[in-house]
Amino acid sequence: MVNYSELDDTAQDLLREIGNIGTGNAVTALSSMVGHSFNVELPQVRIINYREAPELLGGAETFQTGILLEIGGELSGMFMFLLNEEFSKVMLDALLGPGDWDPVNMDEMCRSVICEVGNIVCCSYVNALARLMGIKIEVSVPDICSDMVGALLSVPMIHFANLSDELMLIENRFFTDKTAFTGHVLFLPEMESLEKMFSLLGI
Repeated sequence: MVNYSELDDTAQDLLREIGNIGTGNAVTALSSMVGHSFNVELPQVRIINYREAPELLGGAETFQTGILLEIGGELSGMFMFLLNEEFSKVMLDALLGPGDWDPVNMDEMCRSVICEVGNIVCCSYVNALARLMGIKIEVSVPDICSDMVGALLSVPMIHFANLSDELMLIENRFFTDKTAFTGHVLFLPEMESLEKMFSLLGI
């Protein structure tokens, strides 16, 4: 297997289920973190070419913040959580109090808060995988970067250029009493790890 699109329907259904479980865990964690409930639609899990990704994320020049975690141990790859400006401001208002926050030019405190949000979200998916497979997965210290989508995607593109020209995109629509916003999780397991994952899960 050299591309994610070679996965059959059963394997893709399993990835969607992992996405559902991870999203459920993420919503629970975020709700606890901010002190009020979030609702979420059934997540959309897509396998797409890198060239398609910027358009699905609002365009290559759309500004977003990405939190990147590399995973190792019994499963290798990376997760990246992408927040747009609206999502970032909602989280900053909830965690630091209402203010004139600027998600484009965040100070160190704001960056730390958003980085922790991304860490919690990505680890929700990592923990879902670890429990399903009964394995231990190591997680790196999260790295945060705010830039245009095209630049943010260059990181996984460079890392996986020799492995695949595709990625898995999990799209989540979150709702509060006042607003709705979208967050995206990119899941990029290395091919050997993906094959191991399906083997452990009996596929």
